[in-house]
Amino acid sequence: MTVGEMLVATVPMARTLNLEFLETTADRAVVRLPDQAEYHNHIGGPHAGAMFTLAESASGAIVIAALGDQLSRAVPLAVKAEIGYKKLAKGVVTATATLGRPVAEVIAELDAGERPEFPVAIEIRREDGAVTGEMTVVWTLRPNA
Repeated sequence: MTVGEMLVATVPMARTLNLEFLETTADRAVVRLPDQAEYHNHIGGPHAGAMFTLAESASGAIVIAALGDQLSRAVPLAVKAEIGYKKLAKGVVTATATLGRPVAEVIAELDAGERPEFPVAIEIRREDGAVTGEMTVVWTLRPNA
């Protein structure tokens, strides 16, 4: 099972929004939100909440892809998120997530008995390539008891 398939199977909102996980590697995650009228806002584009979920899902996908081998000893949790809506989004939008710290640093903190935090940066783009939003999600790995 791929990271995208696992997230669609286990995260109801990803399934509800019909998110498409196009790429899920330790280097980046790319997730697409199809154009769906039932998730439009008052101006006919994707609702802000749908775009937030798209971006947060992309951040979760890269966390699982990059740190999935740590899941037996720690649980990934989103700590906080900040999003900025930059341009009008219409049609299909795609979120691309990248880790803000090297994986080795995060694992070293976990190995030292700490609860590491690390940012994931996400860009949301329209099909024409224009950036419609930017988001940062700070994640942690909570060690299992």
